[in-house]
Order: sequence, then structure tokens, then C-alpha cells
Amino acid sequence: MPVRLSDFPRVRYGMPGNAACPGCPETMGLRYVKMALGDNVVLVIPAGCSSVIQGYTPKSGINFPILNIVFASAASAASGMQAAFESQGKDTTVIVWAGDGGTGDIGFQAMSGAAERNDNIIYICADNEAYMNTGIQRSSLTPYGAWTTTTWTGKKEHKKNIPMIMIAHDVPYVATATVGYPQDFIDKLRKAAKIKGFKYIHLLAPDPVGWKFDPSLTAKLGQLAVQTGLFPLYEYENGKLTVSVFSRLYRKPEKRVPIIEYIKVQGRYAQLMKDPEKIKGLEEEIERQWKWIDVLEKSSNPSNAASQIIKENK
Repeated sequence: MPVRLSDFPRVRYGMPGNAACPGCPETMGLRYVKMALGDNVVLVIPAGCSSVIQGYTPKSGINFPILNIVFASAASAASGMQAAFESQGKDTTVIVWAGDGGTGDIGFQAMSGAAERNDNIIYICADNEAYMNTGIQRSSLTPYGAWTTTTWTGKKEHKKNIPMIMIAHDVPYVATATVGYPQDFIDKLRKAAKIKGFKYIHLLAPDPVGWKFDPSLTAKLGQLAVQTGLFPLYEYENGKLTVSVFSRLYRKPEKRVPIIEYIKVQGRYAQLMKDPEKIKGLEEEIERQWKWIDVLEKSSNPSNAASQIIKENK
């Protein structure tokens, strides 16, 4: 049965009075983690927006047990914590909740090591596509053409594809999600919690401050990223890739919402809007992602791949 948000109890998953910005996607995402997995969860949070939201104080703004840790050590700390729980016979879900900088840049070595060891943790990258907490500087996950305080005329490099890099680690489960489709995120969290070994979920988290859009549009931007094809939703489980139901409609260019509908409401793309030729850079990023998905989907479904080859040779 599909998840319905109305089925969940009306309780406080996040506490009032925290330091989150209006429209904060990370408070939304953390609420969905609690809704999906309940109370038997411990979070490991490196420096970032979420560590500020909960305030480094005993009375946290987030209703979880939390270990704050430095940028580079989140996955290592989570691995050690999980080993300690297992030695005590406790079935506790340990989750790393880190931003894109703490995942794709500073924290990558620890995450890669935990993945190679297949440590039994869930790693969630709350990807707001820049170092928002320290002043909106570019990260390796900032997309092509986006303004940050260190890319004034728009980033010239393309976004690092962390989910595909984690698939290359041959871990049991990798998925993408967005706060725009909470039911999909909750389903994937629950699936990940039942799988033993390293699980990675990449959560797109549109940031009203850094992306420069109206805070009421957070969920809408998460949906548009999927509907334009820019952020495909999929799962990679034990060697098999499956495109999520919310993304299937948008895998073909003719079915997608035009990319202009996504970028025109974001101030970070103001420079890009002045040069239509540069918009092609984002369109190329979309096509490149879907080509990788097509390759993996065909290779993980040999019978489908064979039929496709026959079809193409006719």
C-alpha cells in the first residue's frame, strides 16, 4: 500500500523554536525520517545547517538523539556507534545526516571507507547544493550555472554525481529522493532500514536562502527538479536499478517540464537566464544523467537489454 501522510499521528517530529530558516528543507526531511523510522534512531550530524538547527545544546530543536561530529568523521563515527550497539545486542538504526559539502567533499573519504566495509548504517546526504551554513560557497555538488558567493558568474563545472559513485562501491542499496515527494522518501527509508549493510540515500533539499526563491516553494522546487528530469528518482538494490514511479513519466525529453520553469524562480540562476546558450549546459546534464540510468537499468535487467538490442537492430 502506498504511504499516505494523513495516516501518520499528529505529533511533533521537530521541536518549536529552532534556528531553521523559513521553508527549510532539512527540517522537512528530518520530520520524514522520524515518520518513517520512529524513535529507535540515532543521528550523526557533522557541521552544517542541521547542526545549527538543533543548536549544539542539550535541548535540541530536532526530536532525535544526536551526535555532533566534525565534517570529516561523520561516517566513521556512525560506523563505530553501530558496532557498539551491535556488541550490546541493540537493534538501533544509525543514520548519518550530512550536507553536500560534508558528503561529496570533506566527508567523502570516511563515507567511501564505510561503504567499502559495508558497515550497517544509513547515510543520507541532504543536498542543498552549496555550503549554505558558512555563507553559500560552491561545493562539488553545486550545479552548472548556479550562483554562489564563490561563483559569481555561475559555476562552470557540472555537479558531481554522488549516487552513481556510491553505486560503483557495490553497496546493497542506493536511492535518490526529494522533500517534494515525501511518500517516496519515506518508502525508501523504510526499505533501507530493513537491509543489512551500507545504504545511501541522496535527498535533494531546495534551499530558499541559497537558491533565492520564495520559502513557500520548497516542496514545489523539489517536484520541478524531478519533472524537468534534472533530478531523477531511482533505487539501486543489490545490482538492479529501478526508476521510481514519480520519475518514470519524465524520462523522455518530450514528456518533461521545460527546464526554464525550474530555473526562472531561482535567483541563483539570474546570470544563466541572460544567456540562453548556457541553459544548454543544464540540459546536457539532464541527458547525461539519464544515459547513465539507461545503461545501468539495461545491465541490471539482461532480458530487457537483449530485447532492446534486437529492437535497435531491426
